[in-house]
Amino acid sequence: MALHVIVGAGAIGTATARLLAAAGEQVRIVTRSGSGPEHPLVERVAADVTDTGAVAALLDGARTLFNAAAPAYQHWRTAFPPLAASLLAAAEKAGTDLVILGNVYGYGDVPAAAALAPGLPMRPVSDKGRIRAAIWQEALAAHEAGRVRVAEVRASDFLGATAVGLLPLMVVPAVLAGEEVAAPVALDAPHAWSYVDDVARTLIAVAAREDTWGRAWHVPSTSELSPRDLMARLAEIAGAPAPRLRTMTPQELAAAVAADELMAELPEMAYLYDRPLRLDASDTERLLGVQATAPETVLRELVPVGPR
Repeated sequence: MALHVIVGAGAIGTATARLLAAAGEQVRIVTRSGSGPEHPLVERVAADVTDTGAVAALLDGARTLFNAAAPAYQHWRTAFPPLAASLLAAAEKAGTDLVILGNVYGYGDVPAAAALAPGLPMRPVSDKGRIRAAIWQEALAAHEAGRVRVAEVRASDFLGATAVGLLPLMVVPAVLAGEEVAAPVALDAPHAWSYVDDVARTLIAVAAREDTWGRAWHVPSTSELSPRDLMARLAEIAGAPAPRLRTMTPQELAAAVAADELMAELPEMAYLYDRPLRLDASDTERLLGVQATAPETVLRELVPVGPR
């Protein structure tokens, strides 16, 4: 029974912990508050993950460190680099393999002619993309220097009952309630969606092998429907009225940005929605055996049980 340490108890960290524990693996999940899922094989620990020494001590005897943590979106610029650097240094100090949960921001403004491949160069065009690219490049440099084994699993926007993101938080509740909603992005381009459990299964599959290190892997997409088409499918499954979605006007977006620091972080990422965004996860499917969950299964998970 191997020990795995997971930093972060959000949707992905929690799903990874549960899947590992269900397979009989020992899990130590580390957060600032000591939160996490309850399971006999899951130990929940409260710690400051920017304290490299404290994290390294928690890695004693661990095979894998999963970095599934991220600061609040509006604090990425100041909080994310030291968090990632601390976990990388701790993994190096402890001799523990490091699997990083990443995303597609680092690729930048790539033309939409083809699916994004995991070997594409990092050419970020946003602050958050530059942060994600720097985190990976520093980890890869440590790997190539032989100091620690690292790999990164890159997902697109999350879907699932526990997912956090623009669609789950802002759009899904309004669609299920039959209400009109204005989103701060374009709604009609095909878009890759990553189911929470598929992300967790990819993280675990990467950590389990000897030939996965020193590169990025993409999560197979549960769907590549546009936001509008995906929400139409959700409404049909839920028996809700046809969705009433529209893109915010420039005036509405400016007001939202001025009123909320989280909303202020969205405009620089809008380019991800104004053209097709597809992920090439063929390596993950062929070499790791991870297949995407059917979209109907994921969408049913979004529908509350019982009367709304």
